[in-house]
Amino acid sequence: MPGLPIVVKIGGSTLGSHDTSLKDLVTLQREGVDVVVVHGGGNVISQWMQRQGIQPRFVNGLRVTDAPSLDIVVAVLTGLINKELVSQVHGLGGRAIGISGIDGGLLEARVVDPQLGFVGEICRVDSQPLRAILDTGYMPVVAPLALQIQDGSDHSGGPLNINGDTVAGELAHALEAQRLIFLTDVGGIMDGGGRVIPRLDRRRADLLSRSGVIQGGMIPKLAACLRALERSPVADIIDGRRPGALMECIRGQASGTTIIGDTYRGRSRGRSI
Repeated sequence: MPGLPIVVKIGGSTLGSHDTSLKDLVTLQREGVDVVVVHGGGNVISQWMQRQGIQPRFVNGLRVTDAPSLDIVVAVLTGLINKELVSQVHGLGGRAIGISGIDGGLLEARVVDPQLGFVGEICRVDSQPLRAILDTGYMPVVAPLALQIQDGSDHSGGPLNINGDTVAGELAHALEAQRLIFLTDVGGIMDGGGRVIPRLDRRRADLLSRSGVIQGGMIPKLAACLRALERSPVADIIDGRRPGALMECIRGQASGTTIIGDTYRGRSRGRSI
């Protein structure tokens, strides 16, 4: 589907000495593919919190983010990680602009649970800032933060910490992306026996999501895939540590888990990826 972007979520754990994700992103850009990148940074945030004497805490996989923690989250995501990724893309010959969900009012969110502090649940996406960046030939690299909605609280309009996987799913949904790809540090979605499930349709993925088999960090990834598949045809969860993994996925040789949406099945009857 020409003209529709691909959304790629990269995590810090996938960027290593043998990783080619950024190189692959630049290759796609040179081939004329519009790519929106969402990055995480949980491990780096935890390291900087510990340096400041703050012990990281999590509830149901979400980081408890009080005011001192929020300062670190904003600084690490929008500063250290985002600008390092942008500089690396440019070093490889690509063209990227680093933003966060705060910039241009890209993402608005409400506080999801007071016990989690400044952690948000996305309630509005304005994709215009991303489209403007793509239209000028640049690759948006998005840090997962959002503006708190104007709800009358003292923090109205302030930054909220958002799960990066959730951001990727919401952006793919808003952009009607042709594909959502998660570059992770595991082989894909595992079944109860620890084997990678190579292919799922949306119905089976939804059943799997509710079965209790999916655990830990895979929960928000699968939820994001299901959200994206409401408007996008296909989503992938692959091992981003493998050299060439992203390009293999784009070329139809994904080695992880591919989830097919109803729109893909309708448009592609009789064809395979």
